[in-house]
Amino acid sequence: MPYPRLQRLSAGACAVFRRLLARGEAWVRARPGLAPWIYPAEGEYREFNGWYFGHFGEHEKMLADRPRMDFYHAAIARHIQPGDRVIDLGTGTGILAAFAARRGAAKVYALDHSAIIQDARALAAHNGIERVEFIATHSTDFTLPEPVDVIVHEQMGDWLFDEEMIVNVSDLRDRLLKPGGAILPSRFELYCEPVQVRDERHVPFIWELEVHGYDYSSLEANRPQEPGYYHVRGGDLGAVDYFLGATEPLLTVDLLTLREADMPKEIRFTRTVVKAGRLDGYAVYFRALVDGDLSLTTSPLDPGRAPHWGFRILRTDREDFAVGDVIEARLSVERWSRPDSWRWSHLKRSAGAGAPGEPAASGKSYGS
Repeated sequence: MPYPRLQRLSAGACAVFRRLLARGEAWVRARPGLAPWIYPAEGEYREFNGWYFGHFGEHEKMLADRPRMDFYHAAIARHIQPGDRVIDLGTGTGILAAFAARRGAAKVYALDHSAIIQDARALAAHNGIERVEFIATHSTDFTLPEPVDVIVHEQMGDWLFDEEMIVNVSDLRDRLLKPGGAILPSRFELYCEPVQVRDERHVPFIWELEVHGYDYSSLEANRPQEPGYYHVRGGDLGAVDYFLGATEPLLTVDLLTLREADMPKEIRFTRTVVKAGRLDGYAVYFRALVDGDLSLTTSPLDPGRAPHWGFRILRTDREDFAVGDVIEARLSVERWSRPDSWRWSHLKRSAGAGAPGEPAASGKSYGS
């Protein structure tokens, strides 16, 4: 058999196998009784996290993120007092532990289960940082004989919750934080805003396309089942043109009191259109707050955003909205730390229409 033909057959077989695997995973994840056995979320993410943050590349992005570093430097300067005992959760290169030590903390326990902690120790010695103990462990395996005054963390992912922030921080809080102790940061706002993407950046679903008279609409019958297909990651301030409505937090949480069981499984929200345009999806981003006046944002329309985080866009089929129209949306979430479990839908209410209806009546559910 000629080599090119064998290569084509092999590539075709692999493509079929990949599709079967993707469909099999979607089938398994849709079954709550089976999914944890095949995809143990906590252990799976822990292993990935240890690998992902074990190399210089991700830390370079975080350290070069000026808004991020300024936010943490200011928060630590305000809230860590001489003599405090501190846990730095996920210390990375140890920069936040160093900030705390320079503020006069009596002891900083710098925790990380990735290989980067070896470099953190060397950096601290090189910079003359004292009273920091670097501990190569996952935070859930760490214990102390007495509680600490402050927990410092940067456990936020692009989706805010996707780095197991709630589980990891609340575990340390409940076991090792003094009553009245501080978590930096503890307060967050999560946003999910309808947006129009700039025309030159807009990529429609394939079934919405017609290219020089070649119609792709028949492919709508084969909508992909992989949740990731409906997520777009961005970090470019030129990608989003504008929000269709006035922004409002979808969720406001405080890690000083929050428990994972408190998180809603479904949120319904409305946005009245104040700027007419094309709905391309929902931009997901967050804001972290300290003291009400110190904040860090990943908003796609804020020129001062923290750039190493991406914002996400939950894609939708094209729909045009006029000023005064109402978008009635529903977001359902099986687990907030698993973006593949997010599902969304909406209903358009034209200006002057009657009573609101059920968002699910739109007939399209995304993310599945």
